Amino acid sequence: MAAADQAAAESGIPSRDLMDRAGRAVGRVAVETMGGVYGRRVTVVCGKGNNGGDGFVAAAYLARRGATAGVVLLTDPSELKGAALDAYRQMPGSGARARPYRRDRLEKELMRSDLVLDAMVGTGFSGALRGDMAEAAALINAGPAPVVAVDIPSGVDGGTGRVEAEAVRAMRTVTLAALKTGLLLQPGAQYAGDVVVAGIGIPDALMKSSLNLVEAGDLGAVIPPRPVSAHKRNVGKVLVVAGSVSMAGAVALTASGALRTGAGLVRMAVPRVIRPQVGPLVIEALTAGMPDTAKGAFSLEAVPGVVDLASQMQVMALGPGIGKDDETMTFVRQVLAQVDRPVVLDADAISAFQDNPEGLRSRPAATIITPHSGELARLLGRTAAEVDADRIAAVREAAERTGAVVLLKGNRTLVAGPDGRGVLVNAGGPVLATGGSGDVLTGVIAALTALIEPFAAAWAGALLHGLAGDTLAEWMGDRGVLAGDLLRALPLVIRQATA
Repeated sequence: MAAADQAAAESGIPSRDLMDRAGRAVGRVAVETMGGVYGRRVTVVCGKGNNGGDGFVAAAYLARRGATAGVVLLTDPSELKGAALDAYRQMPGSGARARPYRRDRLEKELMRSDLVLDAMVGTGFSGALRGDMAEAAALINAGPAPVVAVDIPSGVDGGTGRVEAEAVRAMRTVTLAALKTGLLLQPGAQYAGDVVVAGIGIPDALMKSSLNLVEAGDLGAVIPPRPVSAHKRNVGKVLVVAGSVSMAGAVALTASGALRTGAGLVRMAVPRVIRPQVGPLVIEALTAGMPDTAKGAFSLEAVPGVVDLASQMQVMALGPGIGKDDETMTFVRQVLAQVDRPVVLDADAISAFQDNPEGLRSRPAATIITPHSGELARLLGRTAAEVDADRIAAVREAAERTGAVVLLKGNRTLVAGPDGRGVLVNAGGPVLATGGSGDVLTGVIAALTALIEPFAAAWAGALLHGLAGDTLAEWMGDRGVLAGDLLRALPLVIRQATA
């Protein structure tokens, strides 16, 4: 956004014009939130930057329309600069009045306000609110009036969604020109409330980003229609290499995920000991028993058989439920080195490259890895907390180091490609917090990888998976949904998204 603002100024759009449009947009949302202006009282809490300047314009807008608008200023007016200073100087002519911050003053204003506008700091903020700002945020949160945040709630990191200390909890956020990642990533999304995007006149050509938001309407552009001449061998052939003696269900969920997404032919390669158990779970798939260890996991003797099966298919899904025994981890590395098909690498198999993500770069074909925060942390030699502190940076680092498409699961899911592309998937949520959900996702992505390029397959699979969860949540709520329920929702979601 800083680059877009600068580009707009260099193209001849005055900063004050952008600020006027921003402030008026915030004012309009304030009027809508209050249900009018007659008899309404608004408190605008402003800092010294452009976010505060937007607040000055909004206060003037509301005052001119009949609201009682008061500004509480968390800085000395002498610290205001540029467009913000100009907006401050023009504000008194509207009837809005500014007074310096005092705790008792803000407490009094909050108690009699119908609405609070938070214009303390904007999307350039990082770290923790301190001093008067931290105190003001706490008072706003404790007050009775609903809050509309300007661009982003103060205290939320605009890039990461991180909240280090006190932050304003808004009922609505008017974000300017474009969505900010901090409004979509947790925990920032919880502080933002209902997000409204307000255009302020920056031309689309000046808005550049390496991270894109994908929505249901984007799926039709990447998922091809089923051809009239479709048969089981030309709509996706997937090999699922998964399972161990204690996790046979992971195989079935992955294979079923691929089938429900439209794969025409699915084979399951499993440790020999669980073949009788797995086969009846997915009668539509073929099952091959592979040499196993005494613990019921894949042994090194299974490598040639798996490589041969993979040569007959278009894509391989590897990892769900295979366990982390040393021999099985060696099995994973040897299979990946020899299979010349795209691979979706999930769950335990990711651990085969723990602390050595560069080991994936030498693969002879594309790789998609689908870790959660803990798995990605182990891959990068970090802690899960460090990954979650900046999920965008972590997923991009992983893509660069592995040479793979990396899908970081969570709320929200992020996908990064080794070429620098990035996607945020704004679907799914707590409903997906159930055992086996990730196995289904692996199957979905594998089925799509047989049809489209890996980066698109990863984000489209995550979006379909999330939409299936959202569909079930509307019907069942966010508790009690099982991974098997996702399988039933997938065909409906695919039909709706690609119609």
